[in-house]
Amino acid sequence: MKLISLFLLITLAISFVYLPTILFYYQLENEASNEKFFFGVSFGGNATSQAKLLIDKVKGYTNFFLINNWDVSTNETALNEISQYAVDANLHIMVYYDFIPHQSYLWLQPWLDTAKERWGNKFLGVYLYDEPGGKQIDSGQWRSGPTAEKLFVNVSDYSDAANRFTTAIPSTDMQVVKNSSLSVFTSDFALYWFDYLAGYDTVFVELGWDHNRTQHIALGRGAANVQEKDWGAIIVWKSQDPEDEDKGVYKTGPEMLQDMLVAYQAGAKYVIVFNYPYDQPFGILEEEHFAAMETFWNKIRSPKQNLLERIDGEVAFVLPKDYGWGMRHLNDRMWGVWPPDDLSPLIWNNMNKLIDRYGLKLDIIYDDARFSFEQKYSKIYLWNATDY
Repeated sequence: MKLISLFLLITLAISFVYLPTILFYYQLENEASNEKFFFGVSFGGNATSQAKLLIDKVKGYTNFFLINNWDVSTNETALNEISQYAVDANLHIMVYYDFIPHQSYLWLQPWLDTAKERWGNKFLGVYLYDEPGGKQIDSGQWRSGPTAEKLFVNVSDYSDAANRFTTAIPSTDMQVVKNSSLSVFTSDFALYWFDYLAGYDTVFVELGWDHNRTQHIALGRGAANVQEKDWGAIIVWKSQDPEDEDKGVYKTGPEMLQDMLVAYQAGAKYVIVFNYPYDQPFGILEEEHFAAMETFWNKIRSPKQNLLERIDGEVAFVLPKDYGWGMRHLNDRMWGVWPPDDLSPLIWNNMNKLIDRYGLKLDIIYDDARFSFEQKYSKIYLWNATDY
């Protein structure tokens, strides 16, 4: 009995000495694992006071703030004030531009050049343009304007379309950003593969619009994985308002939380909550959404975060080269120019079989001789394979 008591005392003494060290080490390891993961909200308002209110609301459970309003990003005073306020709140920042104005905003190029010096690694880069692939599919041109309208005139085939798309996006605007040694970001709901080919460093997959979440993660993550880029997810509207095509039905807090968790488990480096229009104190976000964000943050920062199993892309479904199909539904457009072709039904059926079988373990990629993917996946299915 005395020996047992002595053993227990020794065990307790060792625990008392080493347990704090073990917990501290685990905490550091946990913090390191989240250091390169960014979670936050986009700001769609146009007033400095609105931005500060939102930053104060979310700074306890986010580490990222996207300044996502043209009026702010082209106003040097407001941009500096909001950026500094966010950084002082220990948030990383990113700024949106639909294009880089060169004449009336002579301050902008020097501002971009010095942003990294001013805020260091807190300044992540520039969100340039918006949904280039999706706009290409829906309207036949990735951006508005006479030049864009001419871009796809007399396009001959899929490879010609792919070349025009990927060479048009890295325009003067993108070059300005890259010349400042800054990363370039966008979000999209189609043609992720070709966004990366055009020069984007990171594409945020839009989770919403009644799209198949698993499929779009597979397309976005697959493109990033093979081309060795980063990817993220942005939580957008749940669906379109059936009574008004210009409005959407937003997600509930629990629905948003599920999107966040799935994106995180699938390996997203960024998870962002979209927030526009901004006609309430916190835009379209309400208390249930903030509660979901805080719950998510606490889950991934918890020592028990390993309960959130990370799921890698282990299986690849390979699409034909330059096959720029929207893939939201069977009748989606091809490069915004053509209807689906004779291959589309087979590709659609095979893709959905693999989604049902592998879920988040599936990546969807393209046949492209510039990239080697054989060593990245344990199993590869070509679009026309018969062994499904």
